[in-house]
Amino acid sequence: MVDLATVLAILGILVPIGAFLGEFGVIRQKRLGYRVQMDTTPTGVGAEYAGAWQRLEHRDGTRLVDLSFALIRIENLGRVHLEEKDYAFPEAGDVGVRLRFRGRKVAGIVATEPSDESLMSYFDGDAPPGFDRRNTTEGDHTFGVVDLPKVKLNRRGHYKVLVVLERAEGAPHKPEDPEVIGTIAGGVRDGKIRETKSRTGLPPWIIPTVSALVAVILLEPFALNLLRGNAAPIDCASGNVTIVGSTAFAPVLREAAASYQKSCPDSSFAFQTQGSQDGLNVLNRTKNTDTVAFSDGDKGQVLGDELPALLPRPIAFLLFTLVANKGAGVQDLTLAQVKDIFAGRVTNWKDVGGSDLPVRIVDRESSSGTRSTLEYHVLGVSEPGENSDDCVHPKLGTPASDAIRCRRGDTDSLLDAVAQTSGAIGYAELGAANSRADLNLVKIAGQPTTVDTALQAADHGAYPFWQTEYAYTYGEPKADSLGASFLRYLTNQVGRDVIRAHGDRPCAELANPVLCRPS
Repeated sequence: MVDLATVLAILGILVPIGAFLGEFGVIRQKRLGYRVQMDTTPTGVGAEYAGAWQRLEHRDGTRLVDLSFALIRIENLGRVHLEEKDYAFPEAGDVGVRLRFRGRKVAGIVATEPSDESLMSYFDGDAPPGFDRRNTTEGDHTFGVVDLPKVKLNRRGHYKVLVVLERAEGAPHKPEDPEVIGTIAGGVRDGKIRETKSRTGLPPWIIPTVSALVAVILLEPFALNLLRGNAAPIDCASGNVTIVGSTAFAPVLREAAASYQKSCPDSSFAFQTQGSQDGLNVLNRTKNTDTVAFSDGDKGQVLGDELPALLPRPIAFLLFTLVANKGAGVQDLTLAQVKDIFAGRVTNWKDVGGSDLPVRIVDRESSSGTRSTLEYHVLGVSEPGENSDDCVHPKLGTPASDAIRCRRGDTDSLLDAVAQTSGAIGYAELGAANSRADLNLVKIAGQPTTVDTALQAADHGAYPFWQTEYAYTYGEPKADSLGASFLRYLTNQVGRDVIRAHGDRPCAELANPVLCRPS
């Protein structure tokens, strides 16, 4: 089936070409035209200013009455020269064009303003062939007639004829328009002479041509939508896919999956996001080719195991941030202070310039990719285990000098706990944290926590809290499978916009998309 977009594109090309050829290549091959530039009466001329108007007369001395003047331009409109043999006047002879004035009599004629002075040879002399005037009667009507010769006209050549007339007896005072008769042999259509207008401004073919092009542009999306109906895009796939792994990247995946399903209604997605490590283990254990695991960091960093059957694909460059309860009174920490806080060496915020409140650390589960990112890129060591369930009271046997530590299973739960717990600090994906007005986003060594500035700082090695988001499949998925189609959607299609909208960056937009890490 021919692609409608291709058809419309071809029409968009053919319309202007057709208009150009029609205007310059066909319509104007051989064409004779005329233009009535003046047809008027000298009304309102009083005795004081009449001058020569009152003294116009016939050769026999009779004064002309009810005068009118007509100036008619005869022109070659075609793209080729007009020869004398091209004229095909209905009557044989030297006449090429005839002017008829109903209700008026011709008193005098003169040829003027030729495009080339050589044209005047057709009108000079006592009785030039084909150039004549007369007055005739047909029934009750009088006609003034002017015959014009078969003038050889070059391309765009022209001449004008000034005709002096007077009203015939019994004719109306308002003169009728003149009738111009002429035919070109082999001319376009019937070859008859055509009335033209002044050619100032845009050529007449411009407006319809532009209108046609605009119509093609405006109608294309509607036509495509109408004819395609609910047809699936080329890369659509059907089936079911289970998404496991990262909770930090889950909001991006849910939105992208919903967008994919709108375009591909035969697809279905199930989400079991409980952490990067759990997702990788589920995929490795089930060996399910319809499961895709997303991990904050590569499998070796998250699991300490290469799991050779799991194949990675870098998807996005993620930025993370520290978050603190507003009561803690901190908005900027040095890297050394961050390490001391999470190691438990700082237990009160006043020791780092904050409020006089105990430090309470809200961690993610040990299987979390966000936690492993903090440990790998920021702290350089693994964190101790938790000693509190509610993030406020320590478990029995916890030394009084230890900082309070608790864990939460997903990003939203951690952000809620930090916002609701006095003196709490935690960490989360930057896009998710940016949407929370009830938290302070804590800078690391003065580096801003806005997406663009943090990305630039990370790219120059000044902001350490970042990670590459990977998608893992068990073996290489089939090209026509839903899993493969969805991954292409994330990396090459609309999914990239979703990733960007959440404050992350698609790997394809980085200097090294294969590694998807700062240069």
